[in-house]
Amino acid sequence: MSYKITTNHGVGFDCAEGDTLLRAALRAGIHFPYECNSGGCGSCKIEVMSGSVTNLWDGAPGLSTRDVLKGRQLACQCVPTTDCDIKVRLKSADSQEIAPVRSIARLYKIERITDDMAKFCFKTEADAKFKAGQFALLDLPGIEGSRGYSMSNLANDAHEWHFIIKNIPNGKASTLLFDHASVGDKVILDGPYGLAYLKPNITRDIVCVAGGSGLSPEMAILKAAVEETGLDHRKIYLFYGGRTPDDICTPDLLSADNDLFERIISFNAVSDADIAKKELWTGDVGFVHELLEKKLANTLTEHEFYICGPPPMTDALTRMLAMEYKVPLEQIHYDRFY
Repeated sequence: MSYKITTNHGVGFDCAEGDTLLRAALRAGIHFPYECNSGGCGSCKIEVMSGSVTNLWDGAPGLSTRDVLKGRQLACQCVPTTDCDIKVRLKSADSQEIAPVRSIARLYKIERITDDMAKFCFKTEADAKFKAGQFALLDLPGIEGSRGYSMSNLANDAHEWHFIIKNIPNGKASTLLFDHASVGDKVILDGPYGLAYLKPNITRDIVCVAGGSGLSPEMAILKAAVEETGLDHRKIYLFYGGRTPDDICTPDLLSADNDLFERIISFNAVSDADIAKKELWTGDVGFVHELLEKKLANTLTEHEFYICGPPPMTDALTRMLAMEYKVPLEQIHYDRFY
C-alpha cells in the first residue's frame, strides 16, 4: 500500500506504507530540505494541510515550542496514514543527488580499530552508490528507530558499505553491534543520505576535522580527495581529536594506505590532560578546534572544511570558524546530528 502526497508546489510523490514523508520524497527525487534525517536538526519542517500522519517522535528536539504551536511537523518523523497535502519549502535541485534505496544488508566483517571503536562491513543487494561523506540509516533487530552511520569507504561495484562505529556506553544500537553482532547477521540499510559530501570542483585546500567515530565520513572524503585528479595540487589536512592517547587511531589508518600516507597532512589532539601526562603522550593536548586554530589560524578562510564529530565539538568548531575567523558558511560542511 502507498499514499499519494502532494506538496504546495504542485509536486506529488508516493509514500509506501511505513515510510516517512522525507525518505519517500528523497527516493522520488524530490528535493526536500533536510540534514540529520533523525529528528534533531529541524531542517525538514512541514505543515500537513490535509490528511493524517503518525508522528514517530513526539517532542523531537528539531521542533521548537513555536513550531508546535504553528502546527509544524518534521517530515523525517511523519508516517502518513492517508493521502496528504503538505506545505514545504523545497530546496534548489542538485542533479548529482543519489536517491536513497532500502535494502537488506549482510554483515561480513568486523575490524577492531580501538578498544571502543570498530569497522563494521556490510554487503547489500542494492548497488553501493553514495558520495564520500554521506551516511546510511540502519534498522537493527530489536532496536526501535533507525540509526545513522556514515560510510568510511567509497562507492563500489561490490555492494560494500563500511562504517566506523564507536561503542557508546548504554547505547542500545552500539551495544548490540559490539556485543552481539556476528558475521552473517542481516539488517535493513537505507541510504545514502547527507549533504556534507566532498565537493571535488572546489579548488581550495581541504580540511577534514573529526572526533570519535566522526572519523568514518572523513576517511571516505580523504580517499575521494586523493583519487580526484583535479585536487592533485591541493593540500589535504586531517585534524583528529580523542580523549586519550589510545583513541588516536589515525596514524595506523593512514599508514595502512600508501596513497593517504603520502598525501594527508595529519594532526592529532588528546583532550584529557591528566591521562595524556600519565601515558607520556608527546603530542598536542587540548580540543581539536584549538589545534586547528593553532596550526592554520592565519589561513582559515582559504580552506574548505568537512566536519563530523560529537555535537559539542561541531558547535565549538563552527562558531570559531564562522564567528571568530569569518569563514564563509558555504565553505563549512557538516550534517547536524543531535
